[in-house]
Amino acid sequence: MKKIYTGIDLGSYSIKVIVCEVVNHKFHVLAASNTRCKGIKNGIVVDPLEAKSALLKAKQDVEKMLGFAIREAIVTVPSYDRQFDIIEKEIAFSEENHLITDEDIRNIFDQMMEAQEKEERKVVAITPISFQNNRNEITQDPKGMISNHLFVKAVATSIPKENVINTISLLQECNIQAIDVTLGAIGDYYEAKNSEMDSKVSAIINIGYSKTEVSIFNKGIMIKNEVIAEGSKTIDQELTRIYQIKKSQARKLKEHFAVSNTRYSDINDTIELVNKEGKMLVINQLEVSEIVEARLSNILKQAKKEINVLTNREISYIIITGGISELAGFEYVVENIFDRRCSTLNISTMGIRSNMYSSSYGIIKYFHDKLDFRGLSYSMVSEKEANSLVSTDEKVSNKNRDNILSTVFGYFSGE
Repeated sequence: MKKIYTGIDLGSYSIKVIVCEVVNHKFHVLAASNTRCKGIKNGIVVDPLEAKSALLKAKQDVEKMLGFAIREAIVTVPSYDRQFDIIEKEIAFSEENHLITDEDIRNIFDQMMEAQEKEERKVVAITPISFQNNRNEITQDPKGMISNHLFVKAVATSIPKENVINTISLLQECNIQAIDVTLGAIGDYYEAKNSEMDSKVSAIINIGYSKTEVSIFNKGIMIKNEVIAEGSKTIDQELTRIYQIKKSQARKLKEHFAVSNTRYSDINDTIELVNKEGKMLVINQLEVSEIVEARLSNILKQAKKEINVLTNREISYIIITGGISELAGFEYVVENIFDRRCSTLNISTMGIRSNMYSSSYGIIKYFHDKLDFRGLSYSMVSEKEANSLVSTDEKVSNKNRDNILSTVFGYFSGE
């Protein structure tokens, strides 16, 4: 069975949709879309009609590239009022020398998920810390061990149920089923991580349009998260105020003329704009870049302060992502605020060579990893649709697809 997944990131400025095929644990982008959106603020739908229009356009753009409809997806949900709880669960097996299987892992996760469900909150991730058998042997992956019981310690991440329903309802309006939901920061980590990061403490900073998210991961597990109510939008606002220009002009000035560090700028490079008063302005690149650099520096200083508030552990890696990090000279702004442990993410995957896709691309990797750990194989497109892209000798029945949905994603039923 070909493994093809769709990831959707609902941002305040734009909606990102990516479709990937996974072959031998390598991810190949089949289609991607970045669509301007006015109906979403901080990941929450505030104007259903605007949001639906934007998502439908993004969906249609991707479908034109693929030649078939997008019906299922993994999607990001807002992390406001998130909660991290350490939970424990023990399962006993009837036979003394029981061989622990994928099915046992799925059963214990199902039980933990059910136990954590609360009326007003939805569990969006259960991440195992460790497994222990009856001989007190501790492991990250117990499959294949012999034991008459299994004890697991994990972190359960939950958010208000309203935030999840809000997101799922939008997708349903566009004829897309939310197969799984997760936090964008988890996607950022999965896109940025390496094997060494999974054994260290790291921080992920995502500078979005209207907010900046700071997340702490310990050995690959998200343990802290905070949202700063300032993003690249503040640059637009500052340019609008100083030059008395329209917001659309400010965005273009930021995205197509300014650079993020003055050492990259050219005082002789100028642009002419007519402001809201009808006055012709001649703006040079140096002066506008000074404004951009000042706002970015302020955001990064707040993020650095937030990291120190969130944890007193030694941070081995600090990774910065978000569309604004693509501006020329951004790494020099980072150098002025952080030390050498900090770096800017660099997505070089063909078809999505921009950090704006870190969440939508990373949640696909997270989803695949979650399925793989549970010993499940799944695709979000039919066999016929998959064959229209690539040939396959492996077949999957609708019954098997239904069983997978029931086993892994059943907690979405009834929403």
